[in-house]
Amino acid sequence: MPAHEGDPGRRAYDAVIVGGGHNGLVAAAYLARAGRSVLVLERLDHTGGAAVSTRPFAGVDARLSRYSYLVSLLPPKIVRDLGLDFRVQGRTISSYTPVERDGRATGLLVGGGEARTREAFARLTGGEREYAAWRRFYGMTGRLAERVFPTLTAPLPTREELRRRVDDEDAWRMLFEEPVGVAVEEHFTDDLVRGVVLTDALIGTFADAHDPSLKQNRCLLYHVIGGGTGAWDVPVGGMGALTDALADAARSAGAVLATGHEAVRIDTDGRRAEVTYRTADGEGVAAARHVLVNASPQRLAALTGDTPPPPAEGAQLKVNMLLERLPRLRDTSVDPREAFAGTFHIAEGYAQLAAAHAQAAAGDLPAAPPSEIYCHSLTDPTILGPDLVERGCQTLTLFGLHAPARLFERDNDAVRADLLEATLAQLDAHLAEPLADCLATDADGRPCIEAKTPLDLERDLGLPGGNIFHRDLAWPYAQDGAGRWGVETPHANVLLCGAGAVRGGGVSGVPGHNAAMAVLEDLTG
Repeated sequence: MPAHEGDPGRRAYDAVIVGGGHNGLVAAAYLARAGRSVLVLERLDHTGGAAVSTRPFAGVDARLSRYSYLVSLLPPKIVRDLGLDFRVQGRTISSYTPVERDGRATGLLVGGGEARTREAFARLTGGEREYAAWRRFYGMTGRLAERVFPTLTAPLPTREELRRRVDDEDAWRMLFEEPVGVAVEEHFTDDLVRGVVLTDALIGTFADAHDPSLKQNRCLLYHVIGGGTGAWDVPVGGMGALTDALADAARSAGAVLATGHEAVRIDTDGRRAEVTYRTADGEGVAAARHVLVNASPQRLAALTGDTPPPPAEGAQLKVNMLLERLPRLRDTSVDPREAFAGTFHIAEGYAQLAAAHAQAAAGDLPAAPPSEIYCHSLTDPTILGPDLVERGCQTLTLFGLHAPARLFERDNDAVRADLLEATLAQLDAHLAEPLADCLATDADGRPCIEAKTPLDLERDLGLPGGNIFHRDLAWPYAQDGAGRWGVETPHANVLLCGAGAVRGGGVSGVPGHNAAMAVLEDLTG
């Protein structure tokens, strides 16, 4: 998509959307399809935000989901409503977690059918108890997902309305009232199994299992309710396939997508608004009945001149790789093509996660950095050019936990390099050959590997503190000031449609949908 795509042309619109990430595009498509005039102002020379596909390695035909990379929270309703040419592919293997026990390389493979998973639990733990507990725990979260997920695209329920809908006091207590560490320790005894369960509470969230703020509970909740099942799927064609489809839907419905246009100020009296924007050629102003901000709460405050919320902090390392081949495993009972097809957990035992959090909280890099990996191309080889497929090349995406932005502030480049080295050393401990021996090289002979810290994400994408959710995730029910849809702000005609909205976070389109619904309700009285 070229720089300066789209010309605002007219000066007044029904809605101006600040930011062309996936939520802004969802809102634009809904509003334009409803016959409203829509302008999207995007600072970068392309739309998509963090949900894009790029070729990061020089001369290599591998189109990777560079930032966001899996889909769970996107409601099928949005795909249907907008007629999107987009689909996801399920993974037959849920996860593999390698471990050394009694001097023997082994691990836990979850997936491939119930009988196989039960056998894997028994082989690791020596009995049936942990698997039975696993079934009970995820049976509970599955029932909760069926009841909670449909509420995300409706007006916010109250806490009591959601509690009645959940209709399971034990589940409510475990996820909404007590630190999730209590439930994990009540249900499971094996350290490795406990760690696998806990990881979904820590994605992009710097917290301990027993953090009294319960931000880890909120993170777990959003990870287990997606799609009404909790399944995390692979976007066919890469994450950019979704945002390309959304941009096409918005554009074909009449929305103007203006890239290379950075919004710098919003003036509003609650009924009409003006958005001042900057381009390479100067400044312009667009008037609107409604302004939707597909950016962080901090950015919203900067645009409107309001007091900003407390700073956000990201806590992850994102690594993209291209391999000539998948590495062999020390655990020879598992095919690497299965182990890497799901989520490959590294240094994510329960005690390891606690130690890594404590070390990072004290200002040190974790001695054993926890992370998880998956191979997109095993499920969806279309992201690779034919030559790479023929050679047997594969992608690897690594997401590191407990890497808060504060650790990188003294020297981002040096700390990034140190953390990457330590993280890959943890992976190598479970491989029969060094990962470095499997890396492909680009056209300049450099290894095909790139790493992004929270500070990199803040610089590249404008994410405050590199927080992938824009702020700590919020409970999916109404609280003081949340408004009817969870997108409202102190200004009646300015809405927050980014990940920082209530029920935001992840690649969901939910805030974009909800902001569009709020606008249409207002316009129709």
